[in-house]
Amino acid sequence: MATKISELLAAAAPRAVAVVRRVSDDQLELPTPCSEYAVRDLLNHLYDVVVNFQALAARRQPEWAEKPDHLAEGWRDRFEAETAKLVEAWSDPAALEGVSPGMGLPQETVGAMVLLDVTVHAWDLAVATGQPFRPAPEVLPPLYDLVEQMGAAARESGVFGEPVGTSPSGAPEIDRLLALTGRDPGWSAGA
Repeated sequence: MATKISELLAAAAPRAVAVVRRVSDDQLELPTPCSEYAVRDLLNHLYDVVVNFQALAARRQPEWAEKPDHLAEGWRDRFEAETAKLVEAWSDPAALEGVSPGMGLPQETVGAMVLLDVTVHAWDLAVATGQPFRPAPEVLPPLYDLVEQMGAAARESGVFGEPVGTSPSGAPEIDRLLALTGRDPGWSAGA
């Protein structure tokens, strides 16, 4: 079976996996648009998100407190395998029913949150490591809706920064989403 969230994750995940696969070991200490994270930290965070949102899809308690270093031998292959499990976890229609016991939000919102993390953090990693990145176009409209719906609460809790300006005409479509999450779409490590 499939759900709208699993279909969107299936479109977004390969693009994130491709970025992760191209991160070289000598790039792990580079800065990212997430000022508190170097590339290594952001990769570990994204790995935690992918694993813990599998648990949330099954209404199990995630393990946010544990912060293992996932970047041991074979980590790129394991990341790809875990993203496939994430898509599978959200393909069960029951995953979208009711309220998340782990987050206290509607399960559909929780599913959209992991889609946002996979998409935006793939961009973060891409720009930090000098890679091109284009999100799956079909993920952007529901992510705009999510960010507009949760923006104030996310900014208050420190998950998003304040919105950044307006995107110039002709800018990539993802720039609007990035700006709404408090990211500068023009960020570069050297700026």
